[in-house]
Amino acid sequence: MAGMTQILPSFPENFHALIFGARGGIGAALVEALGARCNVTGLTRSEIDICDEAALQALAEQTKQLGALHLVVNATGLLHDAAAEVQPEKALKQISATAMAKVLAVNAIGPALIAKYFLPLMARDDKAVMAHLSARVGSISDNRMGGWTSYRAAKAAQNMIVKNAAIETARRDKHKIIIGLHPGTVDSPLSAPFQGNVAEGKLFSPAQSAAYLLNVINGVTPADSGKVLAWDGAHIPA
Repeated sequence: MAGMTQILPSFPENFHALIFGARGGIGAALVEALGARCNVTGLTRSEIDICDEAALQALAEQTKQLGALHLVVNATGLLHDAAAEVQPEKALKQISATAMAKVLAVNAIGPALIAKYFLPLMARDDKAVMAHLSARVGSISDNRMGGWTSYRAAKAAQNMIVKNAAIETARRDKHKIIIGLHPGTVDSPLSAPFQGNVAEGKLFSPAQSAAYLLNVINGVTPADSGKVLAWDGAHIPA
């Protein structure tokens, strides 16, 4: 995919972007890429817990004072966390209710709360996109290997939340676009333990992935709302 000569030319000048997960590989790269193009606010996990509804509601009230949002990207996700004893399962016997609840909270409940509080703050007269980082393993029809039950289930749930939000939003705000984005395999702490089988040329740097995702965001229209799109713009089935 060719690189962009201008970042997000389909968006208005000096638009306002909000990035959740700004310390992660992709989130940090998005903030850096957008810095010269728009007014971007990057929030790290230490600054906002997307599973804390009261904190998100308070943040939304503060953000409202800055004017309409044009781009919201949720780059927060949980696949593994040794400290929290969270690891992707290889078999059903490895499922832990506690670990699964944590994975579902970050990957499904958090995105739902972001949609609840920040979709109403998005521009109604200009292009406005809310994107949640998803994963191909969240596709039920594309699941041929099994395993990773908690993460697969959480991302499938997130994809349904995106679809529901898109349907509901289109009834009153037809210009708002809500999508899931599959970034491919990115060289980051999230994917580090699982990079051994990645095909040559398919392990992206965070900056490379951010450029691909921004290119997809630039090209989406209201007809794409509710879809999950890969880094190359391909539609990932449910």
